[in-house]
Amino acid sequence: MIYNALTIDVEDYFMVSGFSDVIKFEDWHRYESRVEKNTYSILDLLDEYGVKATFFVLGWVAEHYPELVKDIHSAGHEVACHGYNHRLLFNLTPEQFKEDVHLAKRILEDITGSSVIGYRAASYSVVKKTLWALDTLIEEGFFYDSSIFPIRHDRYGFPEADRFPHIIKRSNGTIVEFPPSTYRLFGQNIPVAGGGYLRLFPLQVTKAAIKRINEKERKTAILYLHPWEIDIHQPRFKGQWRSQIRHYINLHSTMPKLRNFLTSFKFKPLSTFLDSNQVTK
Repeated sequence: MIYNALTIDVEDYFMVSGFSDVIKFEDWHRYESRVEKNTYSILDLLDEYGVKATFFVLGWVAEHYPELVKDIHSAGHEVACHGYNHRLLFNLTPEQFKEDVHLAKRILEDITGSSVIGYRAASYSVVKKTLWALDTLIEEGFFYDSSIFPIRHDRYGFPEADRFPHIIKRSNGTIVEFPPSTYRLFGQNIPVAGGGYLRLFPLQVTKAAIKRINEKERKTAILYLHPWEIDIHQPRFKGQWRSQIRHYINLHSTMPKLRNFLTSFKFKPLSTFLDSNQVTK
């Protein structure tokens, strides 16, 4: 039986990088927070189906809502790192990134009392020109990364990267990469298993893609979503038209689709795959 990985990027609706031009980090405290309510709704659903997932928690969220992180951890889910304040890596220097990830990791470990070994960058911003970030992750004690999206996109993406879990060798060590899942079609990698793509494509299309990954390619599918994606009543912002479409399209479909996935497929946290045959050596 092939198990898949369900991952949740724990951030609030006003923290997304697509709206960073209209909402500044310094103003985050001014907005109504909805991350606790939305994350608990997901936790309740996962508990209903007995599924454990990986939660990539933003350091700022953990700092302000430590009980939420404790509850994620105590429920048996994996707590992983999403950086501190959702800054894109290609807007940071290596020194700034090291400071950001070190702070976020420390906050999460202080709250859970456990080692945090997984990382996911804001908006999958580990791209060709930011591969140096992997060196920092190795230095900071991370065992795996899930930030390289093997697709073409106007803001991120590394289309030449491996589509499936694999080991990346760097000068200072190795790290396992868990890329979000894609479907190979006409020589292109089509993103199918997360975020706006999950909300945009019809349920049966996404399920067929996951089944092909599992049954034909014999690989684990890696799905992702955000707590704000289940929140149809969240406040609306007027940002760039692309960001508005990506953020608000089909929010009503997220929870029903997630429930269907939990019924149709088996899931485990990302860290459980580290020593499995799913990782290419």
